[in-house]
Amino acid sequence: MTKAHSFHIPVMGIGFTIDSPMKVAQYGIDSVVSLVDDELMEKLRKVYSKKFKINYIEIPKKINDYRAKRITSYLNLIKEVSEQRFEELKKSANGLKDYFSLCNEEIPAKELCKNNMTLGSIDVNIMTKVDKENYKDKELLPFEYNDAHAALRGYAQSALNTSLVLSAGMNPRLYSYIEQFEDFYANETGKIKKKIILKVSDYRSAIIQGKFLAKKGIWVSEYRIESGLNCGGHAFATNGFLMGPILAEFRDNKESTKNELFSILCKALASKGRVIPKNAPKIKYSAQGGIGTAEEHDFLLKHYEFDSIGWGTPFLLVPEATTVDKATLEKLKNAKEDDLYLSDISPLGVPFNNLRGNSKDLEKESNITKKRPGSSCPKKYLAQNKEFTEQNICTASRQYQHFKIQELQEEKLPKLEYEKRYNKITEKSCICVGLGTSALLNEGIDTRKEGPGVSVCPGPNLAYFSNEMTLKEAVDHIYKRKNMMTRTDRPHMFIKELRLYLSDFKKKIEELPVHWNKKDINLLKSYSENLQKGISYYKEIFSSQNQYFINEKRRNISELINSSILLKSWSEKLEFEIA
Repeated sequence: MTKAHSFHIPVMGIGFTIDSPMKVAQYGIDSVVSLVDDELMEKLRKVYSKKFKINYIEIPKKINDYRAKRITSYLNLIKEVSEQRFEELKKSANGLKDYFSLCNEEIPAKELCKNNMTLGSIDVNIMTKVDKENYKDKELLPFEYNDAHAALRGYAQSALNTSLVLSAGMNPRLYSYIEQFEDFYANETGKIKKKIILKVSDYRSAIIQGKFLAKKGIWVSEYRIESGLNCGGHAFATNGFLMGPILAEFRDNKESTKNELFSILCKALASKGRVIPKNAPKIKYSAQGGIGTAEEHDFLLKHYEFDSIGWGTPFLLVPEATTVDKATLEKLKNAKEDDLYLSDISPLGVPFNNLRGNSKDLEKESNITKKRPGSSCPKKYLAQNKEFTEQNICTASRQYQHFKIQELQEEKLPKLEYEKRYNKITEKSCICVGLGTSALLNEGIDTRKEGPGVSVCPGPNLAYFSNEMTLKEAVDHIYKRKNMMTRTDRPHMFIKELRLYLSDFKKKIEELPVHWNKKDINLLKSYSENLQKGISYYKEIFSSQNQYFINEKRRNISELINSSILLKSWSEKLEFEIA
């Protein structure tokens, strides 16, 4: 069947897309649910069970494998409700009208019939490195009970036949654990009940991960390429590799990638005595990060021959699709470029896109003012530090920051240096709680344990969307039926990402240690060279296009020329300083 839509809604935070499938799957729209917070899922399952008249039996923490069981039960509920809504929609004249009015207009009219209606995919996301060890009665549990492993098991044991999105890099032990679940293997015809999607920022990493899984007999059904910096949530910057050239590399290697991975897969399956597909299963390609216009959407699909485009941040302004509390929604609507910045608040130590003045950060600053920096750490999903304790604790926790500040005080540093180091310690925020609080607030669920503070992680693209949108308006914007962007000064997504990388490169030069080493310099040189190659690629793209970005051509090429000159001057200054 032809897919109803050429876009998907990626995972956003922990709670912002936690129930998106129940809102949009009936219209054939794919969306992704985060599996970080089983406690949030259990609370929502109780509320939704009552709302949709589904039997609810609590899964308390005292039972064995409660995390996986909670995740399985929540996903089964999401599936049940989504399917129920889909069936109700198909029986309603207005429902059918709504479904087809949202559809991609490039679908042939003959395919727009009731028999071709499809439910949007209820996909799930696991951040592979969020894999905290767990204990019972102070005894370390086997690794299968680690957070990411339990989440994988929870999805594997659910009734869903959708896709698991693995993000944030490779976790070899977690990837090997996939082998234990039958639904992830292809049958003789190449059909896979539960597919794997890898979210990546570059081709090399994607192929390394794809080969690793193929050697286990597991096929990667989709590569989801996300901009390193022009995205929401955690930002996994490349060493100057820009999105356009990366997408081209995936496109140009589609056939060789499939053949190479299929050869590895067949050998692995043969060694396991398993069924080998007659032909290589399909590999899909999708892109996301900073897309904001119908023209960009169409260009990415056709020029790079991709299957789907992810629209994340703009959907934070669509209450019919995502879950954002009213106060945070107002902040998002009013956010401008300066309000959206790459921060160091994440306990994972990875740059994190942040909204200035969000209520969780205000809560954090209030604690600092009261001389009680840090969070009580009620959920501990990001507890990964053993610097002061036998068990992992979180660097945003009050416990860790107390130890770290004590250690800092013993160094007897000058005032300015002390304040700088103190601020670096206390900057970490309890995002594993904050990113889920919106869902609790929206459903009127008690937040005494978590606190009312909301963390939110929009991408820079939010600055150019300033109005709350209906689902129809958002989809119409994607398909060029309506323009929901009031501003006319938004840069092209490739140009915006280039600006972000130039800023990142400049920051890296400024932060170069006084006693630099050869490795630091070589990395910066490589960064600069990669950026220059990307700029040259974009010059060619914008110069040669006769169908897309015609009105922007002159402005974009001019900015690319100026960016190249600026980058060259910074690189020459770097050479001079190290000479």
